[in-house]
Amino acid sequence: MPEFVELNCVDLSEPDLNKSVSLLKQACLDCGFFYLVNHGISLDLMDEVFSQSKKFFDLPYEEKMKVLRNKKHRGYTPMFDETLDPDNQVGGDYKEGYYIGVEVPENDPQAQRSFFGPNLWPSKDLLPRWRETMEKYHRECLERARVLARLIALALNLEPDFFDKPEILGEAIVTLRLLHYEGKAADPDKGIYGAGAHSDFGLLTLLATDDVLGLQICRHKDAQPRVWEYVAPLRGAFVVNLGDMLERWSNCIFSSLCCFYRSTLHRVLSNGQERYSIAYFVEPSHDCIVECLPTCKSDSNPPKYPPIKSEAYLHQRYMDTHADLSSYDHKTG
Repeated sequence: MPEFVELNCVDLSEPDLNKSVSLLKQACLDCGFFYLVNHGISLDLMDEVFSQSKKFFDLPYEEKMKVLRNKKHRGYTPMFDETLDPDNQVGGDYKEGYYIGVEVPENDPQAQRSFFGPNLWPSKDLLPRWRETMEKYHRECLERARVLARLIALALNLEPDFFDKPEILGEAIVTLRLLHYEGKAADPDKGIYGAGAHSDFGLLTLLATDDVLGLQICRHKDAQPRVWEYVAPLRGAFVVNLGDMLERWSNCIFSSLCCFYRSTLHRVLSNGQERYSIAYFVEPSHDCIVECLPTCKSDSNPPKYPPIKSEAYLHQRYMDTHADLSSYDHKTG
């Protein structure tokens, strides 16, 4: 029998803020993952996003390659495009995906920045409602992420609008990623994973999944051997996990003043069934300097990480985990 982790449920409709903050703090101590329920995004919209996602991935390979990922990380990522755990994987992740970011017109000066610019869209003749569905979901996820960021700020003994600052989430790098695992059964002994072990790069991630088991987390990455536990799918809920930048802000400590926000290792072990998920990555604005919060350091607990610039950190992590685009030149003609 597979081992399952028990996750706290944070209810976004809960009127008692103290209760929500307390549950969130406990989740951070336990494993850095929790369910977000009653978030206000309708099941109909979530089901439609899954339906439209499947329609895209069902297209012929040649059609999908017409919207191959570009240097701004927009568009289609083929099977094996990403290798999240190169030390233990052979050939890369057994998944394909699609990136949709902040829509910025090409003639806007902001479009010159990493991760900003026009999105790539499949042909409207093939998928007439695709863009409309994805843009609506993207907007609604951002609204919920901002509400959740206020709870996180309160849990860190900060002002609730701390993350709303222009230099943090004012012009956030937010990315919707559709994911499809084709159904090849994972075999860790042979280096075959749906997605290799990794932590997420930014502030937080909202993940919607179908009902197929696959996501696992490891609470203690330094343990030998590592212990992996499954996260049970929960229809209509988001599985939320915290990213590397939040761990850096919180300085890996827990005290009466500061809760340590753990960026937890996770992976996907496919069980032979097709699996779909929808990730929404929330990352700070380009120029945000991520450094230890005043409430999370002291003479006895100095900062454990040097300051980093959000754009530079994200750019390096994407470069480290994705295939060089030039490797596709012969495939796209």
